Amino acid sequence: MKTAFINTNLIKPPVAPVGLEYVAEAVRESGHTVEILDLCFEEDPESAVREFFRGGGYDLVGLTLRNTDDCALATRTSFVGRFLSIVAAVSACTDAFITVGGAGFSVMPVPVMKKAGVDAGVWGPGERALPELLRRLENREEWESVPNLLVGKNNRWRMTRKDDCEAYSDPVYRRDLLDNRRYFREGGQAGFESKRGCSKRCIYCADPVSKGRTIQARHPRSVAGEIRSLLDQGIDVFHTCDSEFNIPPEHARAVCEEMIRTGLGERIRWYAYCSPAPFSPDLARLLRRAGCVGINFGADTGDAGMLKRLGRDFGPQEITKAVKACTAEGITTMIDLLVGGPGESIESITRSIEHVKTARPHRIGINVGVRVYPGTVLHEMVAGRPINLIGNGGDLDPRFYLEPGIADGVFDLVGRLTGNDERFFFLDPSRAEKNYNYNDNKTLVEAIRDGSRGAYWDILGKVDGE
Repeated sequence: MKTAFINTNLIKPPVAPVGLEYVAEAVRESGHTVEILDLCFEEDPESAVREFFRGGGYDLVGLTLRNTDDCALATRTSFVGRFLSIVAAVSACTDAFITVGGAGFSVMPVPVMKKAGVDAGVWGPGERALPELLRRLENREEWESVPNLLVGKNNRWRMTRKDDCEAYSDPVYRRDLLDNRRYFREGGQAGFESKRGCSKRCIYCADPVSKGRTIQARHPRSVAGEIRSLLDQGIDVFHTCDSEFNIPPEHARAVCEEMIRTGLGERIRWYAYCSPAPFSPDLARLLRRAGCVGINFGADTGDAGMLKRLGRDFGPQEITKAVKACTAEGITTMIDLLVGGPGESIESITRSIEHVKTARPHRIGINVGVRVYPGTVLHEMVAGRPINLIGNGGDLDPRFYLEPGIADGVFDLVGRLTGNDERFFFLDPSRAEKNYNYNDNKTLVEAIRDGSRGAYWDILGKVDGE
């Protein structure tokens, strides 16, 4: 079967579609022909689509929706409309079987499918689903029972059996289907996964919705082999795509040990998302030996009460201990905070920011407003309470929760609490010069063009410090 996969993510700085490349490699390994149309670098995506399909027919076309929006209350920029325009352009150019998928699609599959008008959606992992779908299409067999599909007619939708894709753990992905050199040159890093899924119960997080609550860990040799393949392409700065690299800790240690054993730790620099707990000085030491130079701790808040309300399973002191362990090993740290969740108050915001100051991370990011995703506990909590929501209210429009008691003046409050402390940056509509939003961030684009490499928070921090 002849297949085409289309990357629709146009964000700048550009971020390579890692999941799309994994799926495309799985399809190639199953014996099918694969071509990729990467729209990220196209000035006119619809024209690029028309030109691409002049080159021949395809049996299946898959489009990925990586992000639904920019996750920022201050801007509320949705990417879904742009995605649907590209889907429509593809549909006008081909009679192929059309599927849509990706992490963004898997967060809100039914609303997207209602608008997309395609043959099927792939919700969750596609490494096994798409090869099986192609096999059945090729043999003219019934295909609507293939796991991980969303199928339907006349606005009646059905999700097939969920398959968390154990086959994902062993292959060494070659990462040779995209121009990863260009992504590194213009995006400053390359992503990789060491596992997929999250078993935590944070009330707002969409990762368990889109990637599953069962953790699917890759074999450390598979992770190291993928990094070696990218290193052979001239790429030596990386960032994990895991929700939290250190959960479970034994898998994080095994991946680090493999990087050390194979000598990768001396040849690469990489960054990770981590939870403040469980996080030990021994793990920090192992991470640094494996080449890790920066960690973003998604702490959410430094207030004990708010941590419980958000469903976190650690306390403020674990945040301090994790930062201290990293600092001792020379690992740069970032703490991300959420302001405005259920039960937030002026007092809890003050306690949170003051505590994080004393933890002494290198950078602290603040997002005001909590994105409300379908399928999360927060979505259930706020149902029928529109007074607490900011957004247009449509199924595909980004909506945010902001506790009513602090809504008025919250940006001024955060501004007063952070003052002139250069460690802080947050997206304040009145402070455009402190733009903590990676979408279309000209400061980032220029810094990477001038040679900066690494996590975007680290690049922004260094630019601010100049």
